[in-house]
Amino acid sequence: MNTFGKKFTMTTFGESHGVALGCIVDGVPAGLTIDETFIQSELDRRKPGKSNLETKRKEGDKVSILSGVFEGKSTGTPIAMVIYNEDQKSKDYDSVKDLFRPGHADFTYWNKYGIRDYRGGGRSSARETAARVAAGAIAKLMLGAIGINIQSGIKAIGEIEGKTNDFEYAKSSPIHALDKNYEDKQIKAVTLARDEHDSIGGSVLTIATGVPIGLGQPMYYKLDGALAEAMMGINAAKAVEIGEGAKSATLRGSQNNDPISSQGFESNKAGGILGGMSNGDAIIVTTHFKPTPSIFQEQHTITKDGTETICSLKGRHDPCVAIRGSIVCEAMMALVLADMVLLNMGSKMEHIEKIYR
Repeated sequence: MNTFGKKFTMTTFGESHGVALGCIVDGVPAGLTIDETFIQSELDRRKPGKSNLETKRKEGDKVSILSGVFEGKSTGTPIAMVIYNEDQKSKDYDSVKDLFRPGHADFTYWNKYGIRDYRGGGRSSARETAARVAAGAIAKLMLGAIGINIQSGIKAIGEIEGKTNDFEYAKSSPIHALDKNYEDKQIKAVTLARDEHDSIGGSVLTIATGVPIGLGQPMYYKLDGALAEAMMGINAAKAVEIGEGAKSATLRGSQNNDPISSQGFESNKAGGILGGMSNGDAIIVTTHFKPTPSIFQEQHTITKDGTETICSLKGRHDPCVAIRGSIVCEAMMALVLADMVLLNMGSKMEHIEKIYR
């Protein structure tokens, strides 16, 4: 499946070394102001090659809107966007066309389809997330119109975890660090991994504020379940936590519950979600990314015919995929919340009566 969502949907297309990547966003209400400068700014945040802590692949990631927008407004029809690839070096992958790179999807794609685009991982490449960010920008524009704001940042690099969450500081940090007191240590950890021809994992904290009560379907399309699916669908994501997450398994109910007063919730261990629905508090999601599997160390593997061999990679790769992954986390949260907003409109008769009476 290449389509995400139920009412607000995103379908992506394209490969890492193909002609272009793109997306079709459907379900966007007519009359939404489409700020193309904002959409481009979101792509600029994610695009590669901005520092020596990222892949050296240089992509402008210039987005073109092909349909669904007229005189700056959404028309209610599908919005198609395309991003052309500019800096492919496919020859770097000639040495791996007949073998499986450890940690990559080469092995599973080959066994499932009997064919794979080995150039940069093809469809399984994180390059595809540029299309997700473009679609997420549309979702952010819709959510912003009703006061919902989404932010993210790097909580941890490897075992170096920050203690505070300054989302404003993260905007100017080269690694989107949330804690300036740990930023230098985190940068050094990424640099060391890169210099040793290795990679390192990281954790991203994403929050949404201004979320109304009641977003999410109470049984089989719960808000926390949809967010977990969205984040786990990002390349290299290996675990997702809502609120206290795994820590809640170590607590007692008296410690984990969020007491309620006339002023609202006194804490937010639930991460803004109860019974699969938003409770009006901030939505808090932590996504844990594995180390980038593309490393410049020799590794044991097999060829397509099962012969044991050595994998020795070339190319340009992020030493820590979590850094740019933080922007993708925002996009995926925006897509989920936009979908839930539209689904929630039919939850009460009074909503329907406001439109049709």
